[in-house]
Amino acid sequence: MASIAVVTAPAAALPAASVSAPPPVRAEDRPAVPGDRLTVTVRHAGTGRSGTYVLSCHPAVGSHPDVGGACRAVDRNTRWDREAFAPVAPGSVCTMIYGGPATAHVTGTWAGRPVDARYDRSNGCEIARWNQMVPLLPDIRS
Repeated sequence: MASIAVVTAPAAALPAASVSAPPPVRAEDRPAVPGDRLTVTVRHAGTGRSGTYVLSCHPAVGSHPDVGGACRAVDRNTRWDREAFAPVAPGSVCTMIYGGPATAHVTGTWAGRPVDARYDRSNGCEIARWNQMVPLLPDIRS
C-alpha cells in the first residue's frame, strides 16, 4: 500500500506568483443597468391593492408596498434573451377562466430596455402571467 505525503505551507511562505487576485467581474454578475426604474399602475384590484407605484432595484427603493419582493419578482423573471414582461404568446391555448377586473400597466426601463407591458386577468394564461409577477403586481388569487 503506497502512502501519500501532503505538505502545506502558510500563504506568506508561498512565492508571490502563486497567490492570485480574484477573477474579474463578469458582465452578467454586475448590478442592473443604472437608471432602471419601473412605474406600476394597478386598477380595479380591490381596496389597498390599486394605485400607482414607482420602483427601482439594486438597491431596492421606491413607493411600492413591497419594494424588496417586487424587485425579486422581476429579477426571477429576467432571463438572458427573454423579455421579462413578454405578453402571452400568440396562439396560446388558454383556459376560459375569468380572474376579475384587475388590470396593471408597467412602464419604464428594465435591464436597459424599455418596458410598456399591460396585464389583466381575462383568462388562464393572463392570470398565470400576472401571478408570475406577484408581488410586483398584487396577489389577488382567490
